[in-house]
Amino acid sequence: MVDDSVVIRRMLKDIIESDPRFEVAGVAANGKIAFDMVDRVSPDVITLDVEMPVMDGLETLRAIRVKYRRLPVIMFSTLTERGARATIDALSLGASDYVTKPANVGSFGAARQQILELLIPKMLGLCGRVESLSPSRLASTTLTAPRQRPSTGTPIELVAIGSSTGGPNVLAEILSALPADFPVPIVIAQHMPPTFTQFLASRLNTHCELQVREAEAGATLTAGTVWIARGDYHMELQRDLKEIRIALTQTPPVNSCRPSVDVLFRSVAGSFLGSSVLAVVLTGMGQDGLLGCESLSGAGAQIIVQDEATSIVWGMPGAVARAGLANAIVPQRQLAGEILRRVNSSRQNPANSAVQLRRSEEVI
Repeated sequence: MVDDSVVIRRMLKDIIESDPRFEVAGVAANGKIAFDMVDRVSPDVITLDVEMPVMDGLETLRAIRVKYRRLPVIMFSTLTERGARATIDALSLGASDYVTKPANVGSFGAARQQILELLIPKMLGLCGRVESLSPSRLASTTLTAPRQRPSTGTPIELVAIGSSTGGPNVLAEILSALPADFPVPIVIAQHMPPTFTQFLASRLNTHCELQVREAEAGATLTAGTVWIARGDYHMELQRDLKEIRIALTQTPPVNSCRPSVDVLFRSVAGSFLGSSVLAVVLTGMGQDGLLGCESLSGAGAQIIVQDEATSIVWGMPGAVARAGLANAIVPQRQLAGEILRRVNSSRQNPANSAVQLRRSEEVI
């Protein structure tokens, strides 16, 4: 547990040790002390503050990842622009996940409860991954057989992606591998708070040939553009004559999430002919996206999920796979190629297109 604030260290220690499944193996006031302690205390997970003296969180994370590639690290960051940018940087450097420090919650008790509800499930999910992917378990693991379904022959007109824990790095790998002339729009629901999604979109936009933007209410979907749901808003798609537009709402969270993958996927099922959609579920805790995939599958959509071995947490994709809704279970490095193959092969006869989305270079 690494933080330069005595108050935060005491709060975190109290929260973590209130759960009998955990004990605090070591406490450090800066990254240098923490890095020197890792071999000695052998932690199962590290909580790491971003801003610290001597050796800050990003420097510490770089050092940890050189020596301990798979050790789970949860960043503890602030809900500010500076904190959001640093957290996105940390995720790109290999942080497993993050928890935001409470802001304007009204009391110490409310702050403690908020951290408890966010931190403990993430620690359990990440520690569970380390156990589930031990060499002996990997050798005996049998993946759920993907659902076999013949192609409908309908061209894919939209790619819809849902992701959570570990998602930003997978999204970066997928989007950077897609060509500038990718023929359909992409919409993404990534579990993230406000401000964070803005910096995520900006970072992804600088690392790929497609245009990546944070969702804007009323924006029209166009081929080759990627829209990421805005933090604290659900993103839905609505048909407007021949165009599909983005709607942002602040209706109650679904699966404790806003944005929610289920909300996006169900709106996609209602806005497109189901068979013209390719849905992709990436690494993440919980099962957000399962009900949305049920709606899409019933409408004839194709669904692929990330495999367990390459997922930080195989909660979301695992739920879809176990329900028999996945057409394919794909390792991380093959996801971009699988998306491109399915989209291109479905569009070899454009005359069959159910929805013709225009390509546009204009700024919306």
